[in-house]
Amino acid sequence: MKKFVLVLCLFILNVCVSKLNAQCDTIANMCAKHIIASFVSDGQQYRSLLLNSEEYAEFHTTFFGETTYRIAACSGTSDGNLIFNIYDQERHLLFSNKTQRNAPYWDFKVKTTVETIIEAQLDATRNPGSGCAVILIGFKQK
Repeated sequence: MKKFVLVLCLFILNVCVSKLNAQCDTIANMCAKHIIASFVSDGQQYRSLLLNSEEYAEFHTTFFGETTYRIAACSGTSDGNLIFNIYDQERHLLFSNKTQRNAPYWDFKVKTTVETIIEAQLDATRNPGSGCAVILIGFKQK
């Protein structure tokens, strides 16, 4: 009986994980529309499951000097559900899409190479439940 319960629990866990991955895949595919032809993806999909609007996902990346980037941020089936902030290593805020009405992407050029922290959070007023947060980064080729 214990074996049956264990196998059943593992099966249910596997189904839940598969559904979460499928949800994140769908959101990542929708978010990719913001990485337009003039930008090349960095090949990464920064993903995190956020259970509520109180949780934050944190991603670390390096932006290289004299390069133009686009960051796309998505959660759910429509734009504007995800708030993202970009900080330098000393936690100085470099950008927040919250001041831009949760814009789903941001284009910028860095003068010098900088290591950053990207923080993502669900917007409680637009997406009060849980969801998969996806951040995509593209860059312009010189």
